[in-house]
Amino acid sequence: MSIQKKLGQNFLKSDSIAKFIVSNSRISKNDIVYEIGPGKGILIPHLCRIAKKVISVEKDHKLFNFVKSKFSEINNLQLIHGDGFKQKEKIDFFISNLPYSESKNAIQWMLRQKFSHATLMLQDDFVEKLLSEGRERRAISVLAQSGFEINIVKRIGKHNFSPEPKINSLIVTFDRKTTISKELIQSVNLIFSLRRKKVQNIAKKFGLEIESNMRLEEMKNDEIIKFAKKITKI
Repeated sequence: MSIQKKLGQNFLKSDSIAKFIVSNSRISKNDIVYEIGPGKGILIPHLCRIAKKVISVEKDHKLFNFVKSKFSEINNLQLIHGDGFKQKEKIDFFISNLPYSESKNAIQWMLRQKFSHATLMLQDDFVEKLLSEGRERRAISVLAQSGFEINIVKRIGKHNFSPEPKINSLIVTFDRKTTISKELIQSVNLIFSLRRKKVQNIAKKFGLEIESNMRLEEMKNDEIIKFAKKITKI
């Protein structure tokens, strides 16, 4: 099978790491697990062994057919060919080793959903961005930290993937604190596009009167969210 480099696919090739990911994900026998981007399906047998049901969605046609031919006889597995971010399945747990180009989309999608827990494999520079504070924060940092309790479980060396990526990866857990609407996500992204301006000047662009000489980098996450909510209501 050819590797779809254009899609940024780096396949996990260590079964022991796959077992570790699943065993440390706190999935119970009553959980419906949702997986986006199974790749060659390395997590599927381990997930199906402990979950009530596994719904695995693959966009790439060749990979979908490969996984279907290999795992179609597993009774508690539902395979779907399509965009995992557009499915409307009722789930308890989200797990993924997505192409790294989809990391930001995944976090923004997760924020809008109702499941309680998630485990993702992410590149360490992206996780650093998610956990950054102060002036190093970006919109995705504020959103992720506001929506989830984020914890790094394990560092995974790049040699465990094929093709080998340029940097190492991290297994990261996300425990939900709150859901965040699509509109609020858009507002946070919008004000961060104006981050060099003072808050009072950003507010003026939306017809708001806020007396503040602060910049976004000086504000706490909850203050940024409150500011973004005011813009969302306009």
